[in-house]
Amino acid sequence: MLIVGKILAGFVVGTLIGMTGVGGGVLMLPILIFGLGVPPIVAVGSDALFNFITRLGSSYVHLTRGTVKRKVVLSLAAGSIPGSILGVGLLRYLRSVYGGGVNSFITTAIGILLIIVPILLMFQNQIEEHVSHRPPTMKSLVGMSAIGLLAGFLVGMTSVGSGSIIMMLLLLFYSFPPKIMVGADIVHGVLLTGVTSFLHFKLGNVDLPLVASLVIGSIPGGLLGSHLSTRMPVPWLRRIVCAALFATGARMLWA
Repeated sequence: MLIVGKILAGFVVGTLIGMTGVGGGVLMLPILIFGLGVPPIVAVGSDALFNFITRLGSSYVHLTRGTVKRKVVLSLAAGSIPGSILGVGLLRYLRSVYGGGVNSFITTAIGILLIIVPILLMFQNQIEEHVSHRPPTMKSLVGMSAIGLLAGFLVGMTSVGSGSIIMMLLLLFYSFPPKIMVGADIVHGVLLTGVTSFLHFKLGNVDLPLVASLVIGSIPGGLLGSHLSTRMPVPWLRRIVCAALFATGARMLWA
């Protein structure tokens, strides 16, 4: 029954991602921690590997279609990979000093992000409409690396931010068309979650059977969600999901 629950969790998250486009990290972590009782540090490591695997197919599609700005990806990775190492290193240090207390720290950090990310997602369409009218230009690569550093640090600690936070910051500060931003964000996410999941795996924070069950459920879930996205009022569903994430984040902080 536990295996069925894990597969069902992957199916539900895959369906919601396919329908709403909301990132997997913010959807999966509350289910793993509260629904399945997975220790937060193991949930973070396992979710990072889950995100890595589920991004492989879409990143290949963007690369073959030429919708990826490689300089953007490399600039983000130049900051995000060191940031991820710092984030995972901080968790390692906290676990060595406080033991199981590191899970309380992770829960608080995830709670904060579950409040911030839904707020950003609610304004994503307005941001995209604003930047889409500006001509695309290549701005400071150093600034992109700084964005990557912040996102990598957050992903290393929580596995949240490889998509939603980077996407919002890129849309705010740079003027590439959104579809180019999406391609760069997805391909960079593969690099970032790949490194992060490897670091967590070395520390024993990845539950491979759990990841396998989640992936098995997410594949049909993603197909179903993509099918339903053209037949349901996605904007309203997206708002409901964001409101639920916001409430979950507040509950985690309150606890």
